[in-house]
Amino acid sequence: MSKRAWLIAGAAIVGLAGVFVATREWWAPPGAVAEAPAQPRNESRVVPVETAKAVRMPVPVTLEALGTVTPIASVAIKSRLETEIVGVHFEDGAAVKKGDLLFTLDSRALEAQIRQAEGILARDKAQLEGAQRDLRRYTELLAKNAGTAVNVENAKTQVDMLTGTVKADESALQNLRVQLSYTKIYAPISGRISAAAVRVGNFVRPADPAPLATVNQTKPVYVTFGVPQRALAEIREAMAAGTARVEATMPGAGKTSVGKLAMIENTVDAASGMITVRAIMDNEDEALWPGTLVNVVLTLRAEEAVTVPSVAVQTGQRGNYVFVVDNGVAEVRPVKMARTAGGDAVIGEGLRGGETVVVDGQLLLTNGTKVAPRQAGRAQTGS
Repeated sequence: MSKRAWLIAGAAIVGLAGVFVATREWWAPPGAVAEAPAQPRNESRVVPVETAKAVRMPVPVTLEALGTVTPIASVAIKSRLETEIVGVHFEDGAAVKKGDLLFTLDSRALEAQIRQAEGILARDKAQLEGAQRDLRRYTELLAKNAGTAVNVENAKTQVDMLTGTVKADESALQNLRVQLSYTKIYAPISGRISAAAVRVGNFVRPADPAPLATVNQTKPVYVTFGVPQRALAEIREAMAAGTARVEATMPGAGKTSVGKLAMIENTVDAASGMITVRAIMDNEDEALWPGTLVNVVLTLRAEEAVTVPSVAVQTGQRGNYVFVVDNGVAEVRPVKMARTAGGDAVIGEGLRGGETVVVDGQLLLTNGTKVAPRQAGRAQTGS
């Protein structure tokens, strides 16, 4: 490009710059800034929400805990004799009744000893009868002055000795018969029996550490659980009033067993601050099995209170609150929760009952937002 062309191009650029400066006030007035298009505001926005009623009704006062099922009675079956097992009369794990025959032990040696003791007793009784006849005869002779007093005294001594011998023989025979009764072992209680630890042919003795079997009572059973010591006064009042009720559920079973409080331990655990409580359950269907863990709900009494679904209660920087709907407008209402009962929140302060509260859609609400409520289903909690 020639030098002249460069000069012409530079003059054109300078001229355009001058036009730009001269017309700036026309196309960009002072104070103007770039601005996004304004969005139209909808002052009549209505938010759809689900609502429920705040209900005043009797609400149970409950305590929840983890408990253990324990048998009321548990008996370990052991042999009182050193002998052999000759019979096992139950199936492992079967239900047994008090008095059912469980084991039979070898009794032949004892039966022989009993026959021997019976013979000794018969011999000594015969000797006693002879001594008694001698005593009568010597006494009659002494009365006729045909005998001596020494013979009478000796005959009397012999009678006394043989009388003692007969009593000892009878006691020994009775002891052997008692020993013989131990050769048949019967169920001492009704319940469920464990697997037999021995079979026919095993030799057993009283010193064996392991029992032959164990019988656990399963109907009824105990449910033992711990509660904080601060609840002790309320629990004792509920027991005295007869309003305490215990519900126990095995995890995963879904079936609840109902019972009543049986006792409160006489000492609080100083280390944990817990006190042991025991409930008795009928357990006729054997839904509760000894040794299992259960979820326990202890109902102490029922109190009149206002409840709302737990999902209605929100948490903010100033505490709990709910949205109350009045004439289609949501209003923030601070509340204080006393406790929960099932799926409901028990309100201590802030509601009187009968208010309509929002249970779904709170995230879109502020104080004064217009709402279109629809009633939500709710399962009420009763006592």
